[in-house]
Amino acid sequence: MKLISLVRKVHSLQCQPKVNWSVQVRFLQQDSVSKAKPKKYKYPSVYDPYGPRPQPSNKIVELAERIAALSPEERKQIGPALNEHLSLPKQQMISTEGMSIGAKQDAGTGKAEEKKEKTAFDVKLEKFDASAKIKVIKEVRAFTSLGLKEAKELVEKVPVVLKQGLTKEEANEIITKIKAVGGVAVME
Repeated sequence: MKLISLVRKVHSLQCQPKVNWSVQVRFLQQDSVSKAKPKKYKYPSVYDPYGPRPQPSNKIVELAERIAALSPEERKQIGPALNEHLSLPKQQMISTEGMSIGAKQDAGTGKAEEKKEKTAFDVKLEKFDASAKIKVIKEVRAFTSLGLKEAKELVEKVPVVLKQGLTKEEANEIITKIKAVGGVAVME
């Protein structure tokens, strides 16, 4: 009897399902523990991705000298003649309205450049009252798409350009709003 009960007990223990306990372990990654400052790379003042260019051949130098010796009217005809000879597609004018493409230079004509009226203005925050700092930050957030932290950092860097490329009316409107809350802004 005792033997049968012992066999049944051993058999029942062997037939029972085994319970496996899983252990979870979390390892913290190095970047989540401490934020390291990003590396700042020093780039050369003039970067040429293709490296130094070889010297032009004598034939190219002679062509350049002959083109430079031509009159301005003849030089204007070189481009269209080359396009036609090489069967290049017709060039179309691209609208550059609102883009700054640099100063125009006349090729030795000696004409005085006509000054155009400025159409794009920048709003620069010069200073503000310390007691009105929060109001100035809120106003800066109102006309920029910055968050609270970014607007606060921007305002603390006084004098700083707040917005660029505005019309005169928009710039005046922003300046009056900043003056109303206790700041001093100018149009550039």
